[in-house]
Amino acid sequence: MNKVIAVILCMFFVLAGFGLSTAADQDVKKGKDHPLLTRMPDFHITEYSDKDFDKHEFNVQNDKKISRVSVEGHKYYIQYNLNQGAKGPGELKIRRNIQEALKRIGGKVVFDEDFNKVSTIVLQKEGKETWVEVRSWPTLYRLTIVEKEVMKQDVEANAEAMGNDINTTGHVSIYGIYFDTGKAEIKPESDAAIAEIAKLLKNNNALKVYVVGHTDNAGSFDANMKLSKDRADAVMKALASTHGIASSRLKAYGVSSLNPIASNKTEEGKAKNRRVELVEQ
Repeated sequence: MNKVIAVILCMFFVLAGFGLSTAADQDVKKGKDHPLLTRMPDFHITEYSDKDFDKHEFNVQNDKKISRVSVEGHKYYIQYNLNQGAKGPGELKIRRNIQEALKRIGGKVVFDEDFNKVSTIVLQKEGKETWVEVRSWPTLYRLTIVEKEVMKQDVEANAEAMGNDINTTGHVSIYGIYFDTGKAEIKPESDAAIAEIAKLLKNNNALKVYVVGHTDNAGSFDANMKLSKDRADAVMKALASTHGIASSRLKAYGVSSLNPIASNKTEEGKAKNRRVELVEQ
Protein backbone atom coordinates (compact mmCIF):
# COMPACT_ATOMS: atom_id res chain seq x y z
CA MET A 1 0.00 0.00 0.00
CA ASN A 2 2.78 2.40 0.96
CA LYS A 3 4.52 1.65 -2.36
CA VAL A 4 1.34 2.50 -4.27
CA ILE A 5 1.00 5.80 -2.41
CA ALA A 6 4.65 6.59 -3.07
CA VAL A 7 4.23 5.94 -6.80
CA ILE A 8 1.11 8.14 -6.91
CA LEU A 9 2.88 10.95 -5.07
CA CYS A 10 5.88 10.67 -7.36
CA MET A 11 3.66 10.93 -10.45
CA PHE A 12 1.85 13.89 -8.89
CA PHE A 13 5.06 15.81 -8.34
CA VAL A 14 6.34 14.99 -11.85
CA LEU A 15 3.10 16.21 -13.43
CA ALA A 16 3.03 19.26 -11.17
CA GLY A 17 6.58 20.10 -12.15
CA PHE A 18 5.71 19.70 -15.84
CA GLY A 19 2.75 22.01 -15.36
CA LEU A 20 4.87 24.64 -13.65
CA SER A 21 7.47 24.42 -16.42
CA THR A 22 4.79 24.81 -19.11
CA ALA A 23 3.26 27.78 -17.29
CA ALA A 24 6.67 29.38 -16.88
CA ASP A 25 7.27 29.13 -20.63
CA GLN A 26 4.05 30.94 -21.57
CA ASP A 27 4.05 34.43 -23.09
CA VAL A 28 3.50 37.33 -20.73
CA LYS A 29 -0.04 38.74 -20.81
CA LYS A 30 -0.76 40.63 -24.08
CA GLY A 31 2.68 39.71 -25.40
CA LYS A 32 2.85 38.95 -29.13
CA ASP A 33 5.34 38.86 -31.98
CA HIS A 34 5.78 41.90 -34.19
CA PRO A 35 4.11 41.39 -37.60
CA LEU A 36 7.48 41.57 -39.40
CA LEU A 37 9.20 38.83 -37.40
CA THR A 38 8.42 35.36 -36.12
CA ARG A 39 10.25 34.27 -32.98
CA MET A 40 13.19 31.93 -32.65
CA PRO A 41 12.10 28.33 -31.85
CA ASP A 42 11.79 27.43 -28.13
CA PHE A 43 11.54 31.05 -26.95
CA HIS A 44 8.66 32.79 -25.16
CA ILE A 45 7.89 36.45 -24.42
CA THR A 46 8.72 37.62 -20.89
CA GLU A 47 8.47 41.42 -21.40
CA TYR A 48 6.29 43.35 -23.83
CA SER A 49 5.27 46.97 -24.40
CA ASP A 50 3.45 48.69 -27.25
CA LYS A 51 3.39 52.51 -27.29
CA ASP A 52 1.65 54.54 -29.99
CA PHE A 53 4.35 57.21 -29.82
CA ASP A 54 7.78 57.07 -28.22
CA LYS A 55 11.43 57.32 -29.25
CA HIS A 56 14.60 55.25 -29.18
CA GLU A 57 18.23 55.95 -30.05
CA PHE A 58 19.66 53.48 -32.56
CA ASN A 59 23.30 52.84 -33.39
CA VAL A 60 24.30 53.44 -37.01
CA GLN A 61 27.67 53.18 -38.73
CA ASN A 62 28.75 55.15 -41.78
CA ASP A 63 32.31 54.96 -43.13
CA LYS A 64 33.51 53.36 -39.88
CA LYS A 65 32.06 56.23 -37.84
CA ILE A 66 29.46 55.17 -35.26
CA SER A 67 26.69 57.57 -34.31
CA ARG A 68 23.31 57.52 -32.58
CA VAL A 69 20.05 58.32 -34.37
CA SER A 70 16.92 59.20 -32.40
CA VAL A 71 13.81 57.77 -34.10
CA GLU A 72 10.24 58.63 -33.05
CA GLY A 73 7.09 56.70 -33.81
CA HIS A 74 5.12 53.59 -32.83
CA LYS A 75 7.45 51.74 -30.49
CA TYR A 76 7.52 48.06 -29.53
CA TYR A 77 9.74 46.39 -26.94
CA ILE A 78 9.80 42.59 -26.80
CA GLN A 79 12.03 40.33 -24.69
CA TYR A 80 12.23 36.63 -25.50
CA ASN A 81 13.59 34.04 -23.06
CA LEU A 82 14.63 30.46 -23.83
CA ASN A 83 12.17 27.80 -22.67
CA GLN A 84 13.22 25.69 -19.70
CA GLY A 85 15.22 22.64 -20.75
CA ALA A 86 15.59 23.83 -24.36
CA LYS A 87 18.97 24.07 -26.05
CA GLY A 88 19.84 27.63 -27.01
CA PRO A 89 20.93 28.44 -30.58
CA GLY A 90 23.65 30.86 -29.48
CA GLU A 91 23.48 34.64 -29.55
CA LEU A 92 25.12 35.07 -32.96
CA LYS A 93 22.60 32.77 -34.64
CA ILE A 94 19.78 34.83 -33.12
CA ARG A 95 21.15 38.09 -34.55
CA ARG A 96 21.91 36.60 -37.96
CA ASN A 97 18.42 35.06 -38.22
CA ILE A 98 16.74 38.40 -37.56
CA GLN A 99 19.08 40.23 -39.94
CA GLU A 100 18.44 37.76 -42.76
CA ALA A 101 14.67 37.74 -42.22
CA LEU A 102 14.53 41.52 -42.61
CA LYS A 103 17.03 41.65 -45.48
CA ARG A 104 14.81 39.30 -47.48
CA ILE A 105 12.04 41.91 -47.45
CA GLY A 106 14.29 44.87 -48.21
CA GLY A 107 15.89 45.64 -44.84
CA LYS A 108 19.42 47.01 -44.56
CA VAL A 109 21.84 46.33 -41.70
CA VAL A 110 23.24 49.74 -40.70
CA PHE A 111 25.05 48.59 -37.56
CA ASP A 112 26.34 45.25 -36.26
CA GLU A 113 28.70 44.78 -33.33
CA ASP A 114 29.87 41.50 -31.83
CA PHE A 115 31.26 43.03 -28.63
CA ASN A 116 27.91 44.30 -27.34
CA LYS A 117 25.89 41.72 -29.35
CA VAL A 118 23.72 44.35 -31.02
CA SER A 119 22.47 45.08 -34.53
CA THR A 120 20.38 47.81 -36.16
CA ILE A 121 18.31 47.08 -39.27
CA VAL A 122 16.27 49.66 -41.23
CA LEU A 123 13.39 48.70 -43.50
CA GLN A 124 11.32 50.89 -45.81
CA LYS A 125 8.13 49.13 -46.85
CA GLU A 126 4.62 50.26 -47.81
CA GLY A 127 5.19 53.91 -46.93
CA LYS A 128 6.63 53.12 -43.52
CA GLU A 129 10.19 53.24 -42.23
CA THR A 130 10.84 50.63 -39.55
CA TRP A 131 13.93 50.60 -37.32
CA VAL A 132 14.81 47.36 -35.53
CA GLU A 133 17.41 46.87 -32.80
CA VAL A 134 18.24 43.36 -31.63
CA ARG A 135 20.36 42.63 -28.56
CA SER A 136 21.10 38.96 -28.00
CA TRP A 137 22.46 36.63 -25.32
CA PRO A 138 22.68 32.82 -25.20
CA THR A 139 19.31 32.43 -23.44
CA LEU A 140 17.41 35.63 -24.31
CA TYR A 141 17.13 38.41 -26.85
CA ARG A 142 15.45 41.80 -26.97
CA LEU A 143 13.83 43.62 -29.86
CA THR A 144 13.23 47.37 -29.90
CA ILE A 145 11.19 48.35 -32.94
CA VAL A 146 10.11 51.85 -33.97
CA GLU A 147 7.76 52.37 -36.93
CA LYS A 148 8.11 55.83 -38.42
CA GLU A 149 6.06 57.20 -41.27
CA VAL A 150 8.28 58.08 -44.23
CA MET A 151 8.51 61.84 -44.69
CA LYS A 152 5.65 63.06 -46.87
CA GLN A 153 6.58 65.44 -49.65
CA ASP A 154 4.21 68.36 -49.10
CA VAL A 155 5.67 70.57 -51.83
CA GLU A 156 5.28 68.94 -55.22
CA ALA A 157 6.79 70.01 -58.52
CA ASN A 158 4.97 73.05 -59.87
CA ALA A 159 5.91 74.85 -63.08
CA GLU A 160 5.40 78.34 -61.65
CA ALA A 161 7.37 77.62 -58.48
CA MET A 162 10.17 75.99 -60.50
CA GLY A 163 10.38 79.05 -62.73
CA ASN A 164 10.60 81.36 -59.71
CA ASP A 165 13.48 79.31 -58.23
CA ILE A 166 15.39 79.28 -61.51
CA ASN A 167 14.95 83.03 -61.94
CA THR A 168 16.13 83.63 -58.37
CA THR A 169 18.92 81.05 -57.89
CA GLY A 170 19.55 79.59 -61.33
CA HIS A 171 18.46 76.10 -60.31
CA VAL A 172 15.62 74.13 -58.72
CA SER A 173 15.39 70.75 -56.96
CA ILE A 174 12.63 68.53 -58.28
CA TYR A 175 10.89 66.10 -55.92
CA GLY A 176 8.20 63.77 -57.15
CA ILE A 177 10.34 61.86 -59.68
CA TYR A 178 10.64 58.30 -58.39
CA PHE A 179 12.94 55.37 -59.15
CA ASP A 180 13.35 51.94 -57.60
CA THR A 181 16.52 51.53 -55.53
CA GLY A 182 19.56 51.22 -57.76
CA LYS A 183 17.56 51.61 -60.98
CA ALA A 184 17.03 54.36 -63.54
CA GLU A 185 13.56 53.52 -64.90
CA ILE A 186 11.12 56.31 -64.04
CA LYS A 187 8.12 55.05 -62.08
CA PRO A 188 4.59 55.92 -63.32
CA GLU A 189 3.82 58.06 -60.27
CA SER A 190 6.44 60.51 -61.59
CA ASP A 191 4.29 61.57 -64.55
CA ALA A 192 2.86 64.66 -62.85
CA ALA A 193 6.32 66.06 -62.00
CA ILE A 194 7.64 65.38 -65.50
CA ALA A 195 4.60 67.15 -66.96
CA GLU A 196 5.27 70.23 -64.81
CA ILE A 197 8.88 70.39 -66.03
CA ALA A 198 7.60 70.23 -69.61
CA LYS A 199 5.11 73.00 -68.82
CA LEU A 200 7.93 75.14 -67.45
CA LEU A 201 9.96 74.68 -70.63
CA LYS A 202 7.00 75.30 -72.92
CA ASN A 203 6.14 78.51 -71.08
CA ASN A 204 9.68 79.79 -71.67
CA ASN A 205 10.93 78.74 -75.08
CA ALA A 206 14.30 80.38 -74.52
CA LEU A 207 15.09 78.38 -71.40
CA LYS A 208 17.72 75.65 -71.68
CA VAL A 209 18.59 73.48 -68.68
CA TYR A 210 21.02 70.92 -67.40
CA VAL A 211 19.14 67.94 -65.98
CA VAL A 212 21.30 66.82 -63.04
CA GLY A 213 20.89 63.56 -61.15
CA HIS A 214 21.82 63.35 -57.46
CA THR A 215 22.06 60.35 -55.10
CA ASP A 216 22.69 59.78 -51.41
CA ASN A 217 25.98 58.20 -50.30
CA ALA A 218 24.73 54.60 -49.99
CA GLY A 219 26.79 52.27 -52.17
CA SER A 220 29.97 53.00 -54.07
CA PHE A 221 30.73 56.44 -55.47
CA ASP A 222 31.40 55.16 -58.99
CA ALA A 223 28.15 53.19 -59.11
CA ASN A 224 26.21 56.22 -57.90
CA MET A 225 27.92 58.42 -60.48
CA LYS A 226 26.64 56.15 -63.26
CA LEU A 227 23.22 55.82 -61.63
CA SER A 228 22.75 59.57 -61.25
CA LYS A 229 23.68 60.12 -64.91
CA ASP A 230 21.36 57.33 -66.07
CA ARG A 231 18.47 58.84 -64.10
CA ALA A 232 19.12 62.28 -65.57
CA ASP A 233 19.16 60.70 -69.04
CA ALA A 234 15.83 59.01 -68.32
CA VAL A 235 14.22 62.34 -67.35
CA MET A 236 15.64 64.05 -70.44
CA LYS A 237 14.35 61.27 -72.70
CA ALA A 238 10.89 61.43 -71.09
CA LEU A 239 10.71 65.18 -71.70
CA ALA A 240 11.73 64.76 -75.34
CA SER A 241 9.74 61.66 -76.28
CA THR A 242 6.56 62.18 -74.26
CA HIS A 243 6.27 65.97 -74.16
CA GLY A 244 8.05 67.04 -77.33
CA ILE A 245 10.78 69.13 -75.69
CA ALA A 246 13.69 69.65 -78.12
CA SER A 247 16.75 67.66 -77.07
CA SER A 248 18.92 70.68 -77.91
CA ARG A 249 17.45 72.45 -74.86
CA LEU A 250 18.50 69.66 -72.45
CA LYS A 251 21.80 68.20 -71.27
CA ALA A 252 22.00 65.38 -68.73
CA TYR A 253 24.66 65.04 -66.04
CA GLY A 254 25.13 62.97 -62.90
CA VAL A 255 27.06 64.04 -59.82
CA SER A 256 26.52 61.06 -57.48
CA SER A 257 26.59 62.29 -53.85
CA LEU A 258 28.87 65.30 -54.47
CA ASN A 259 26.27 67.97 -53.74
CA PRO A 260 24.13 66.98 -50.73
CA ILE A 261 21.59 69.43 -49.32
CA ALA A 262 21.16 67.48 -46.06
CA SER A 263 23.14 65.07 -43.90
CA ASN A 264 23.36 61.50 -45.19
CA LYS A 265 23.44 60.26 -41.59
CA THR A 266 19.64 60.11 -41.43
CA GLU A 267 17.05 58.56 -43.71
CA GLU A 268 15.30 61.94 -43.99
CA GLY A 269 18.52 63.53 -45.18
CA LYS A 270 19.15 60.78 -47.71
CA ALA A 271 15.62 61.20 -49.09
CA LYS A 272 16.29 64.92 -49.67
CA ASN A 273 19.61 64.20 -51.36
CA ARG A 274 18.06 61.74 -53.85
CA ARG A 275 16.73 64.23 -56.35
CA VAL A 276 16.82 65.66 -59.85
CA GLU A 277 17.79 69.29 -60.33
CA LEU A 278 17.27 71.66 -63.22
CA VAL A 279 20.13 74.13 -63.68
CA GLU A 280 19.84 76.99 -66.11
CA GLN A 281 22.43 76.78 -68.92
